[in-house]
Amino acid sequence: MVELLDKGVYLLQGQVILEDADKLGLQEVNNRLAYEGLELLAESGINHEQARAGTIAHQILSAHNTIADKQNLRIKFDALTSHDITYVGIIQTASASGMKEFPVPYVLTNCHNSLCAVGGTINEDDHVFGLSAARKYGGIFVPAHQAVIHQYMREMMAGCGKMILGSDSHTRYGALGTMAIGEGGGELAKQLVKRTYDIAYPDVVAVYLEGSPVPGVGPQDIALAIIKAVFKNGFVKNKVMEFVGPGISNLTVDYRNGIDVMTTETTCLTSIWRTDEKVKEYFEIHARPEAYSKLDPKSVAYYDGLIKVDLGRIQPMIALPFHPSNAWTIAEFNQNSLAILKQVEEEGRKLINNPNIKFQLTDKLVNGRLKVDQAVVAGCAGGTYENIVAVAQILGEKSLGDFPLSVYPSSQPVFLGLMNNRSIEKLTIAGASIRSAFCGPCFGAGDVPSNNALSIRHTTRNFINREGSKPDNGQLSSVALMDARSIAATALNDGILTAATDVATLLSPTPAYKFNQEIYKNRVYQGFGTPRSEEELVFGPGIIPWSKMRPLTENLLLKVATVIYDPVTTTDELIPSGETSSYRSNPLRLAEFTLSRKDPAYVGRAKAIQAIELQRQELLAAGKVPEGMDELFLPILENGHMNPEEVQELISKTGLGSLVFAIKPGDGSAREQAASCQKVLGGDANVAIEYATKRYRSNLINWGVVPFTIDEADKFKFTVEDLLYIPKIRQAIKNGDERVKAYIVNASGKVAVELKLENLSKDDRDIILAGCLINYYAK
Repeated sequence: MVELLDKGVYLLQGQVILEDADKLGLQEVNNRLAYEGLELLAESGINHEQARAGTIAHQILSAHNTIADKQNLRIKFDALTSHDITYVGIIQTASASGMKEFPVPYVLTNCHNSLCAVGGTINEDDHVFGLSAARKYGGIFVPAHQAVIHQYMREMMAGCGKMILGSDSHTRYGALGTMAIGEGGGELAKQLVKRTYDIAYPDVVAVYLEGSPVPGVGPQDIALAIIKAVFKNGFVKNKVMEFVGPGISNLTVDYRNGIDVMTTETTCLTSIWRTDEKVKEYFEIHARPEAYSKLDPKSVAYYDGLIKVDLGRIQPMIALPFHPSNAWTIAEFNQNSLAILKQVEEEGRKLINNPNIKFQLTDKLVNGRLKVDQAVVAGCAGGTYENIVAVAQILGEKSLGDFPLSVYPSSQPVFLGLMNNRSIEKLTIAGASIRSAFCGPCFGAGDVPSNNALSIRHTTRNFINREGSKPDNGQLSSVALMDARSIAATALNDGILTAATDVATLLSPTPAYKFNQEIYKNRVYQGFGTPRSEEELVFGPGIIPWSKMRPLTENLLLKVATVIYDPVTTTDELIPSGETSSYRSNPLRLAEFTLSRKDPAYVGRAKAIQAIELQRQELLAAGKVPEGMDELFLPILENGHMNPEEVQELISKTGLGSLVFAIKPGDGSAREQAASCQKVLGGDANVAIEYATKRYRSNLINWGVVPFTIDEADKFKFTVEDLLYIPKIRQAIKNGDERVKAYIVNASGKVAVELKLENLSKDDRDIILAGCLINYYAK
């Protein structure tokens, strides 16, 4: 089904895979080509380092690299995109850093409008701000309910050979020949002030597709099978996934998009696909034929690894709580449902670690079959034209009875196409709830299930509480990910888990799609290239500027404000989504939710040490000697004493703050709030064994939060309320040191620990020294 090869391979003529590429010579390669009846290579030799240039990824990265160094890239993107959870902060950051106009097309969408009353006018105030920014700086503004962010970018902005940067982790348009990367807002702010995106040249892994999917198997099934194979072992972490092979030609573009958007859940950096006549037709349908060009690997291409996928062997899948990689075939699950659910319950209870909440799934078995409570098809993954047509075909106009199904088309043009082919009519008659283009179910602001309910969804994620339940209120519901086709089959069977292959005879060819561009022409503000600098930004009362952030001090004394031993900590746990997003433009209010669903005491601990630090800063600014802080500092002194002058000098040069310790933080969303909320609360560092994603680590750096790592043997040295003293940290970062000696201080004494600062560029270090990206550019 899915095979992994963790070694270098050659792909020859786009068809032949040769293992042990670094050991093969020209004669051996030509022998294989001759055997396959393919054209021989005429090169005088073959070298896997040179053959790296044969990948599609290399062709695109090289075209966007702004310096001669081919190993340490400085990338400029062709376009940017953000939704309304992130664009206010990005624009404020860039404006404070000197931006006068958007230098490239910047699309501001409004698909994360939370529709909650929690924040009063905040949501629409953000939209008014966004439109005023598009007018002032020359941007593209997509009003609420017109399109989810990634569908609009597919329809209107993607193009073969382009690169797009978005402040949403699912920024993926590889199936359309576009290398797209999801990052935190700081990286977009850099592009807006004409700086670059700096990365070491990434490894490129081939995803070789062969065969054709069987009827009833959809793109989510393929995606979940791949995620299951590569997530836990980190096979593609921070790498490029390059989709090649003859199986691509057997997939429609909508189908490819559905697989591609889920590559984010593998923790890869980005994705790219070879393009063909079907992609050409896609751009012609969307009135942008100039966006197409044929992309293929060269006759010899070297890949750092291989994922081989036999599409014909993939079966309908279900990803159980609480991660897309926790996937099983539906057939396998149905045969072993009780044992599998007991295993998921056991793992889930460890993750939840809350005696007041009981996580249970085995109670949902009815005569040995899983009965689910709710179904949703939505967003950039599920709400595509072909997915919803398939749902309508399977359901027909049969009554859903009391089983709730919600369907969210991904854009108004898609909605219109579904109306024209009567899919919306069929679904409405059947009893489905049809919604507008909105990402709500994907981030916990729409169709929140009832307590203890299990919802099946064709969306992107099923992290804990992401569906909107609040554990601090004693609530817990959960989500299993499935393809829209199997969701429809399950709805047809009154909520009893059913694979779409069981009802595949109900599927028929998809009616041709016609894109109506008048919808966007009549509603979307197109301002790129025509900024109106004289116009003012419109600030609602809930839009608050960033707090002032101090530069890194000579020394740091940090309180350990939380310790998380989970194998992976998601950004949803660091800063929950859902109704908290109503405060996305108010850093102080949003920060109150930091770790609220994982460690509710974190905020209080962080604010307690922050209050002392603010007092220290105020006294120093007034030329006064900080007093009343000796108790904190005495334990870190040599032999527990110093003369008063030395103590005061130490206090004046040592910043107080908090830190987060987690084994592997940062899987999931690109929202920079996961880092900025820590900073707003006085957070100065994270300590981890490793970071789950590049984007989270970049967010920490851009907010001046030092991303330390430690050896695994030291992980149990950290305890909540301990102090971590890091002497001469400013000088160490300035010197480029990769090892820093620090001390854990508690009632038992002082224990040395080595902190690592690896793979920090000079710019990274300068940003940390300045205290955050805003300070760095202000200088």
